[in-house]
Amino acid sequence: MASSSSRPGNVGILATYLHFPSTYVKQSSLEEFDGVAAGKYTLGLGQEQMAFCGPREDTTSLMMTAVSELLTRYNLTPNDIGRLEVGTESLVDKSKSAKTSLMNLFRDNTALEGVTSMNACYGGTAALLHTVDWVESSAWDGRYGLVVCGDVAVYEKGPARPTGGAGVVAMLVGPNAPLVMESSMRSSHMEDVYDFYKPKMDSEYPIVDGKLSNSCYLRSIDICFNRYADKFEKTFKKPFSLEKDVQHAIFHLPYTKLVQKSFARMAYDDAKRSPQSSKYAAKLSPFLNMNIEESYTSRDMEKASLEVAAQDYKEKVFPSTLAGRRIGNMYTGSLYAGLVALIAQSNDSIIGNRALMFSYGSGLAATLFSLKVQGSLEEQRKANDLINRLDNRVEASAKDYTTAMELRELEWSRPDAAPSTHPTERLQAGEYYLSRVDALHRRYYERMPLAASTMRTSARAFSTLARRLL
Repeated sequence: MASSSSRPGNVGILATYLHFPSTYVKQSSLEEFDGVAAGKYTLGLGQEQMAFCGPREDTTSLMMTAVSELLTRYNLTPNDIGRLEVGTESLVDKSKSAKTSLMNLFRDNTALEGVTSMNACYGGTAALLHTVDWVESSAWDGRYGLVVCGDVAVYEKGPARPTGGAGVVAMLVGPNAPLVMESSMRSSHMEDVYDFYKPKMDSEYPIVDGKLSNSCYLRSIDICFNRYADKFEKTFKKPFSLEKDVQHAIFHLPYTKLVQKSFARMAYDDAKRSPQSSKYAAKLSPFLNMNIEESYTSRDMEKASLEVAAQDYKEKVFPSTLAGRRIGNMYTGSLYAGLVALIAQSNDSIIGNRALMFSYGSGLAATLFSLKVQGSLEEQRKANDLINRLDNRVEASAKDYTTAMELRELEWSRPDAAPSTHPTERLQAGEYYLSRVDALHRRYYERMPLAASTMRTSARAFSTLARRLL
């Protein structure tokens, strides 16, 4: 902990941990099971695998594991934390904050400000910005802030189902961080739009207008990019260049293909903003005077932008899509899983680099901000052990995944489908899980023994559950 008597400097992210379920399904298996053309999910969406929860896991249990692992792996105690902010849209209660359940991990440390922020996929960014602001303010008490963001992303049968996933990122915030928040340059855009929303109280499935959501996402990039560039130029007294001033770009990732199109959109914005100096301007010159609304639907402009940005996308963006490609959409955690993925594939050569971070939540709320790498990320790389953990998950069949979704639907609508009847053998040592839901709908959680051997269930477990409850 730092002293609260001096003003903190270089405030940002000190530590990260990404937790995800140990079971996944291949997108190619889903293509075959759904009877769609080969490549529709893998090439069309750019997805490889999708993590999913069993009946003993929910957003809260994933968060409890993520927090517990972060505290353990970075040798922290519950009393080291002075603020706890949560971002999620996967609520299990319409009133009781998900943050309150995490208080079980902090024992007698009840002096923890912060609650749950909710705005579709944006809540994690709201939690992070609140926490950074707290550390930078006179209210800071010298302890660390902890941000927890993530979701269980599920969709009803149909074209959106392959864009699901599940995961939670926990981030430690404080001064003298290796990932420094450049607070003076963040830019935001907010609107009232019905592109993705969850109005049905008896279902966790959203209503999605995919075409509208994609256009809102790209429009938000346009606005936030130009506002960020204005602030950058005011701060550094020089023109902003996507080529020269940005070494990494990380995006909220519903699916990878949208991220690729989004970076291409930034290249287009850069060319429009600086037609005389942007490296992208020459090849995009036929489109620079195009009507803005037309630019959202022009296939020719999109194709040209993708082509001109292809090499930079490969170098600056693609590494950060690793977690999203292999885990799927994590809603509020997706952007920050991208950060963990970048760390997993980097070394100290990226010290001094700037990473643009674009956060989007439907409804809508969007912010573009940047992190500056000011120190070694080796500790975070080792603590996450991301690639090794991804490689050691259990593959389930598309049929078993579908059965798991049917069980989830059943338990959402029928409280008597008690989770205590389900086996726990697929859970890993030290993971938290939902142990029971009582007659008053109160949820209770327990932890797998730390000394338990790493056990993995076969796909048959889901079929057994289906016979029991369906």
